Amino acid sequence: MTRPSYRPLLEDYRFNNGISLKNRVVMAPMTNFSSLPDGSVSDEELAYYIRRSQGVGMVVTACVYVSASGKGFQGEFGADRDELIPSLRRLAEAIKGQGAKAVLQIFHGGRQCPPELLPDGQTVSASNVAAELPGGGKGPVPRPLSEAEIEGIISDFGETTRRAIEAGFDGVEIHGANGYLVQQFFSPHSNIREDRFGGSMEKRLTFPLAVVDAVKQAVSKYAKSPFLVGYRFSPEEPETPGITMTETFALIDALKGKELDYLHVSLLDFWSLPRRGTKDSRSRIEQIIDHAAGKVPVIGVGSLYTADDALKALEAGVDLVALGRPLLIEPDWVQKVEEGREDEIQTELDPSAQSKLVIPDQLWGALLHRPGWLPIKANG
Repeated sequence: MTRPSYRPLLEDYRFNNGISLKNRVVMAPMTNFSSLPDGSVSDEELAYYIRRSQGVGMVVTACVYVSASGKGFQGEFGADRDELIPSLRRLAEAIKGQGAKAVLQIFHGGRQCPPELLPDGQTVSASNVAAELPGGGKGPVPRPLSEAEIEGIISDFGETTRRAIEAGFDGVEIHGANGYLVQQFFSPHSNIREDRFGGSMEKRLTFPLAVVDAVKQAVSKYAKSPFLVGYRFSPEEPETPGITMTETFALIDALKGKELDYLHVSLLDFWSLPRRGTKDSRSRIEQIIDHAAGKVPVIGVGSLYTADDALKALEAGVDLVALGRPLLIEPDWVQKVEEGREDEIQTELDPSAQSKLVIPDQLWGALLHRPGWLPIKANG
């Protein structure tokens, strides 16, 4: 039986458009590197999602590329053409069949794409500014997109939303975080254009807001029942110049006017502190919650491994808590809270438990060779 103190995590949640979740726990989007070469979902991926969809109220999938020029990962599944709708439908049905709502995260990798995955081997972005890499290196110099190409990618986001609707998803999440194309247009580091898509902060908002409009228009045209539209963003960038909390607040203000169903804040640590752009010493998430001011629901994420971690996050004012790495380690996270066994939630990856955890081979290899990203048991 659920312990009374943890019941808030298991309360149902109703979005303004009428879609209801059975609890406040969301599976965060995580790339798994396990799709087939043609961009379709593999059986391994389906099993992985089914294993993690049984407890949570909503699953946000790994990101799918909306354009062939935007494929960001080896083994990433796609949604850039109608031939992939049956593949998308298999995934939506797998997730929904376990009782969770299914949300497709849609993105374009921009300058972050590996050139070898692109049709012409050329990365694209807002401007010809290379990404700064850890250790002081730089990524490939991207080709600046023409205005016609930008309009085409905006249209691609709308078309991918149509495919998500046809495939039976409950919503889409626009990936405007983690340094990918939508963020590249908003960032003063990666966008040095001098046309209507760059320059002032208002002009740097043009592309992200046009993507939101294209997605919303597709929902209005094609959805026959309520359909969620969320937007994920990273609150700051380490680069100078880069996105600061000041610009993040401006982004939130602009998004509040778009009648989105939620904002999803991308953080590795839920309680991380701001770098610059605010005199408020509180965590980023607390300031973001205040700025959203109840106008749009907020999903928070970031190293919430235990039930107490998630409960504290919920008490901070987020509407929903998202679990990424914790669900890799413990697929039965929600069920253990429901059954009053929250003390049995695993918080370190067992290196001998791949089969039990139903993690695809490619993702498993990445987890074991990414020191520090995931707590791993010393003696599995």
